[in-house]
Amino acid sequence: MQRVLIGAGLVLLLIGLAWPWLRKLPFGRLPGDITVERENFVFYFPLTTLILLSALITLLLWLFRR
Repeated sequence: MQRVLIGAGLVLLLIGLAWPWLRKLPFGRLPGDITVERENFVFYFPLTTLILLSALITLLLWLFRR
């Protein structure tokens, strides 16, 4: 469990450091992401982005366990 937490912390640190460049990627603005905008309300649900990230994380974990 300690290795998992340390690994997750390192990944979050790397994402935080790379955020200025990662922000320019099209994640979060993909077709299939749900956005509802009203006068005083904005609802955003990145459905397609979540599915792609889930598939990528699953693939990476599968590769590391082999």
